[in-house]
Amino acid sequence: MSHPTGPDHSRRKERSRQAIFAATRALVAEQPYSEVTVGAIAARAGVGKQTIYRRWPSKSAVVFAALLALSENPDGQSLTLPDTGDLAADLKLVMRATAEEFADPSFDRLIRALNTEITHDPALAAEYHTRLAQPLEEAKRARLRSAQEAGQLGAEADLDLALDVLYAPLFQRWLHRSGPLDAAYTDSLVDAMLRAFSP
Repeated sequence: MSHPTGPDHSRRKERSRQAIFAATRALVAEQPYSEVTVGAIAARAGVGKQTIYRRWPSKSAVVFAALLALSENPDGQSLTLPDTGDLAADLKLVMRATAEEFADPSFDRLIRALNTEITHDPALAAEYHTRLAQPLEEAKRARLRSAQEAGQLGAEADLDLALDVLYAPLFQRWLHRSGPLDAAYTDSLVDAMLRAFSP
């Protein structure tokens, strides 16, 4: 008897994948990360543990895949930032959205769990950099480069440093829970960066 390989089989695989991701995100949001297990994820998703282990080698790999799925681009296009010609408005929109994401309790727990794993898993850290961090950085840098070419940033401006000025304080405040992640704060970061790097 042949095994099904057509659209129905593909749809079942995709439903299973999405169920695993949803279960992972829910469990990480509900309980301490140390208590989340592959078995618990499988039970919540309604699949066998081997279904998970055939795709991912560890709990941390499943958590990363669940996070990565949140940023999947369904149309396959590369990630881009808004470019209306108004750099300040575009950056404030992106920074506000970033802060809202970090302030969301379910995302907060997920990204903190992943950061815990990355600190002692070099392979996962490399995959995180290649598949998530690097594409995001390239999209951000491309937006600043566009602004630089339009004369909105100094011709000699260090774009990597400009991104650090924007994002490092936000990440630091999130990491240490040292203040609100609100629009007033993110707007102030954009204003500070533009004062420092404008022509």
